[in-house]
Amino acid sequence: MHRNLIILAGGASSRMKKQTSLQDLSDEEIEQANKRSKGLIGVGPNGRPLMDYLLYNAKLAGYKKIYIIISEQGELFKKFYGDNDKDNDFHGLSISFAIQYIPEGRVKPFGTADALFQAVEQYPELNKGYYTVCNSDNLYSSDALYALRATSSQNAFISYDRDTMEFSSERISRFALAKLDETNHLLDIIEKPPQAEVNNYKDKEGKLRVSMNAFKFSGTTIYPYLKNCPVHPERNEKELPTVLLNMLKEHPKEAIGIPFSEHVPDLTAKDDIVAVKKYLSKHYSKLSWD
Repeated sequence: MHRNLIILAGGASSRMKKQTSLQDLSDEEIEQANKRSKGLIGVGPNGRPLMDYLLYNAKLAGYKKIYIIISEQGELFKKFYGDNDKDNDFHGLSISFAIQYIPEGRVKPFGTADALFQAVEQYPELNKGYYTVCNSDNLYSSDALYALRATSSQNAFISYDRDTMEFSSERISRFALAKLDETNHLLDIIEKPPQAEVNNYKDKEGKLRVSMNAFKFSGTTIYPYLKNCPVHPERNEKELPTVLLNMLKEHPKEAIGIPFSEHVPDLTAKDDIVAVKKYLSKHYSKLSWD
């Protein structure tokens, strides 16, 4: 089983910086939401960030080498997780940083596929083995992260039961749906399907499945599709689902959806901060690193 985890943390956090009508946030929390990468917002005791909990679950799942993709202005990550560019020790985890540079002519980063491509260019050893990729602003369970290590499939993603997501129905309706065959191999990812057609995409268990950007990739297989990822025509970004689907066109049945039924706490907007703090208080009273 592989032990490499790449965490995407170089995004612009545009939605987090939008105004909120929520009254439960402190001035400090609002300032952090406006200035920090989402994974560094202090949602735990003593102002510790969500990233701590993601790293904690990663350690429980058996990961050893962590690569955090940060922006060119991501120096705050080093204050939390180590001053060196590579191989910082954080509770037994080896933390290294990759930088997602913004191409000339753009204001914002070029998307998740671009972030991952830049990371594997900076750490080419990743192209010779397997690795997991996930977001910095989602708290994936240790079980889900372990499942990505343990699967025998060359490429995989966690296929979440949409009905177990504790989000508003309006928010859930915006999630893309994963279309799977009878053996849970990924066939397609359907963005914004018409409501009348949603039930057509239920899996063999009668569940609607969504991805929360937790993937396992074969570095060798996925690299050319990362390198040649096209730009999404609407969002003007290079995205990991596009990479995965393009790979499947030439390598069908090489990506499996691992079914999970659990909530994934998410820090997308300021309104999420209160909900995530309540979740952590309930489920993570203390982090026992040892």
